[in-house]
Amino acid sequence: MQKRCKRKIWPLVNPIDSALLGCSIPSESRLDKLRIRELSAIESFAKGNAGPSDFRDIADMLNVAETAGLSGVGPEVLPVCAALELALLGVKEQYEQKNTMVLRSHELQLMRDLYQFHDAQRTAIDLSTYERIIRKTVNKIKGAHPKVRVLV
Repeated sequence: MQKRCKRKIWPLVNPIDSALLGCSIPSESRLDKLRIRELSAIESFAKGNAGPSDFRDIADMLNVAETAGLSGVGPEVLPVCAALELALLGVKEQYEQKNTMVLRSHELQLMRDLYQFHDAQRTAIDLSTYERIIRKTVNKIKGAHPKVRVLV
């Protein structure tokens, strides 16, 4: 007597809904949470009371925007990413020496420009592409990719 394979049916996952969700544009409520975090981090840098969590939020935004730009989604963000990356590396050194995080006015403007570019990037693509870019960025950070220089 042969063994028979019993197929498992997962009633909790609807493949049609899952595919439609992946094709959709990210919901405004999910994006608003990200926007609030990023804008509050920029505001903290502007006021001069930024901490490591604010630095992490900006570094995450920078790394995701750079990966998206390299993937072909808004490649015009790459010069802003390169300039802000150098500024954040300086801020990181400053924090290690003096325990303060201060940016100059043109560096704050770079941060605001990056926010605008990245917001345009994530609203121009569908949810599955944005999640794929985030996963790609996380894998680059975990794998210590040489192009990722701004780490938390």
